[in-house]
Amino acid sequence: MSTLPQERRVVTAIPGPKSQELQSRRTASVAAGVGSVMPVFAARADGGIVEDVDGNRFIDFGSGIAVTTVGASAEAVVRRASAQLADFTHTCFMVTPYEGYVEVAEQLAELTPGDHAKKSALFNSGAEAVENAVKIARAYTKRTAVVVFDHGYHGRTNLTMALTSKNMPYKQGFGPFAPEVYRVPVAYGYRWPTGAENAGAEASAQAIDQINKQIGAENVAAIIIEPVLGEGGFIEPAKGFLPAIRQFASDNGIVFVADEIQSGFCRTGQWFACEDEGIVPDLITTAKGIAGGLPLSAVTGRAEIMDAAHSGGLGGTYGGNPVACAGALGAIETMRELDLNAKAKRIEEVMKPRLTAMQEKFDIIGDVRGRGAMIAIELVKSGTKEPNPEATAQIAKACHTEGVLVLTTGTYGNVVRFLPPLVIGEELLTDGLDVLEAAFAAL
Repeated sequence: MSTLPQERRVVTAIPGPKSQELQSRRTASVAAGVGSVMPVFAARADGGIVEDVDGNRFIDFGSGIAVTTVGASAEAVVRRASAQLADFTHTCFMVTPYEGYVEVAEQLAELTPGDHAKKSALFNSGAEAVENAVKIARAYTKRTAVVVFDHGYHGRTNLTMALTSKNMPYKQGFGPFAPEVYRVPVAYGYRWPTGAENAGAEASAQAIDQINKQIGAENVAAIIIEPVLGEGGFIEPAKGFLPAIRQFASDNGIVFVADEIQSGFCRTGQWFACEDEGIVPDLITTAKGIAGGLPLSAVTGRAEIMDAAHSGGLGGTYGGNPVACAGALGAIETMRELDLNAKAKRIEEVMKPRLTAMQEKFDIIGDVRGRGAMIAIELVKSGTKEPNPEATAQIAKACHTEGVLVLTTGTYGNVVRFLPPLVIGEELLTDGLDVLEAAFAAL
């Protein structure tokens, strides 16, 4: 049960006086390159609510970017992490190992798709997981090239910036980037020139043709894709696309990596989004929802691939920190006990019809898409498919002012995405959607 009242409440202007005071301190001491979606400072968060320092309560449609899937202070996460804090905070797994790391690896082997022998390595962030997946794939295949997709996002380190599709704000001014990275088309149904029904077959054929012609399949170590593309705009690749790419990888000895950092851990109504079309990846990268808000990430995959790196070749001082591992075990316990896959499907049942009805009423909503509690609307200029980032920003700001925390995304900056905690109450979902609809009506 949440200790924080689960209701929206706006008692000051947004931002309130205490947030404004903290903002001035922040401006003086925090680097300008670190942005924030909302100019309010959090004091407490639980269930589907974030409360700021001025006492305003926001309906949380962001989950800290898909991190607080089990809520921002889930009982099992707090209990397990607190117990671990009292025992020890760190030894470094590479110095003296501990059971929590092993237990997380065992859980990942059980939960991820496929019944083959699996092993894991733990890290701190999603970008680290992706970077290490590339290292492992290169060690296993003895090849160098890496293939990624239009609209993909994989992180902010040098290598993962190279893998990421969108320039601003992720790459602008930060090059040169890592070499041997190649980008091919993805089946973006809403924007596919010959229509969504053709996107799967045509995009996969184009991607495979480009790989064969421009790189040579025999030179490719890894193909990396998000089964639902996150920062690119919650794009679900059109049906048939992922199976075709997966088959191509299998046929050519290429390591197929599913980047499930945003889409994993019950977010789409399945443990992992790649299960939707029966995809069994060779490697799967996870982070975000894995540990209830504590920094943890993982690469999990076929034992023979995971073992390709030499001893000492993988690791890091904080990777698989014991407190974060305890948090992960608490998050997984919560997901199982509350059946958060079913909760995610129920969130889709509540949200999708409301958003579709809004689409019929407001012609700037070009597309409603997503699965489970990973839902988005793409905004366009009336009567066209031209992206409408201006309206997107206005809608987000209107929601924020009324106490609903929403995030925008998309290669063109024209997508409003919804990532509520899976423990959110239905009355909060409905209230948040009412606020969103009023924002569209006012626009």
